[in-house]
Amino acid sequence: MSRRHKALFVPLLILPLVAFTPERAGIDVRSWSVKQRIDGFGFSQAFRRNELVRALSPEKQREILDLWLSRSKGAGFSILRLGIGSSPAGSPYDLMVSIQPENPGGPTAKPKYVWDGDDGGQVWLAKEAKRYGVERFYADAWSAPGYMKTNGSDSNGGELLPEWRQAYADYLVQYARFYAKEGIRITDLGFTNEPDLTVSYASMRFTPQQAADFVKVLGPTAARAGIKVACCDAAGWSEQRQFTEAIEADPVARRWVATHTGHPYVSPIDGPLPTDKPVWMSEWSPNGDTWNENWDDGSGYDGFAVAQQIHDSFTTGNVNGYVFWFGASRGATRGMLQIDEATGTYRISKRFWALAAYSRFIRPDAVRVDVTAADPALKVTAFRNRDGSEVVEILNTAATEIRTKINTRAGRATVHLTDGTRDLAETPLPGRGPNRNLTLAPRSLTTLVVR
Repeated sequence: MSRRHKALFVPLLILPLVAFTPERAGIDVRSWSVKQRIDGFGFSQAFRRNELVRALSPEKQREILDLWLSRSKGAGFSILRLGIGSSPAGSPYDLMVSIQPENPGGPTAKPKYVWDGDDGGQVWLAKEAKRYGVERFYADAWSAPGYMKTNGSDSNGGELLPEWRQAYADYLVQYARFYAKEGIRITDLGFTNEPDLTVSYASMRFTPQQAADFVKVLGPTAARAGIKVACCDAAGWSEQRQFTEAIEADPVARRWVATHTGHPYVSPIDGPLPTDKPVWMSEWSPNGDTWNENWDDGSGYDGFAVAQQIHDSFTTGNVNGYVFWFGASRGATRGMLQIDEATGTYRISKRFWALAAYSRFIRPDAVRVDVTAADPALKVTAFRNRDGSEVVEILNTAATEIRTKINTRAGRATVHLTDGTRDLAETPLPGRGPNRNLTLAPRSLTTLVVR
């Protein structure tokens, strides 16, 4: 090639690259790259906390139900976790009563089940949840009744006596049958809560191997009733990893566990559990004994701390479901709402709005998709719902405003801002994309929804 041709050739090669290189978005959603399916978000009102709600006026009750379950007024939670009782009849508030409070005469004796149709207010809430569209009901036992255990009490740990295994499995399935009579289908059934801890209230110990062995009894019993088994709600994520490993190592036990469930109290979520089955973060609230209504005060009890924990659960733990602890309680509760029985009122924490920012918009059967953020101060997750809508959750951890460009699917977009003064404050975003400019308030959670 002559020198003259080389001079002509080089500009033609370089100029188009300089002139037409597209601007790279600060946040880039890659909707074709799927991470995990989402089962939903939920909460619990176990230990008779619904008795507090029903002590309020009908108007206040409806307001609370709307906050929990409405997709337009509140969080639109899609999972309800129920507590299976184990305490004797006539137990005071905060103790969940057993459906077989007395020993029927031994593990092979004819059962003597009783049912009051209320279950500490949980039947009322389950029926209301169903009316709002909830389809996932997770019933979980903290302990077997005391007469089935080595210590003779449903409290203070103790182990399930081997001869009572089948009777305990039948007991759990009967609980689900009672709910079926009330029009509620229990979809997921758990037999233990925090089996790695001994506490003064309802509790029962299992080693990972004991849990795997009991799964082989409960699994077929539950399957005949059309119910899936969940296990094992260990108090720490590292501890739950041991239970999951034991189940996965046993081909029979592995067959019967549909969902692996764990809590990040004792140890935080530091990675996925070793299973290809769905995984739920099935209980968490900030440790401590204080009521906190703030968004971002650095205490670890605030809304911002909850938003960060949700982000970490999905990105680090690859969880499929997220279930917070109490929806409402009284006093120094770590729950979402605080009920004052004396005044007949309730208060809302920013923890609730952190959860609502995710649960209202990310629906069951959505998938988490890949997303990148150029600014390390931004913690970002992205999801695609079954209807094709795209949800991007952006947590700005910086103390300053950040301006960025986001690349999403094309369509009509709205921004919902949650921070110290706003609760899912909605603002339409101009244009139909896919590239849009965003201004992110300091220490805030921005939920972008594209339809």
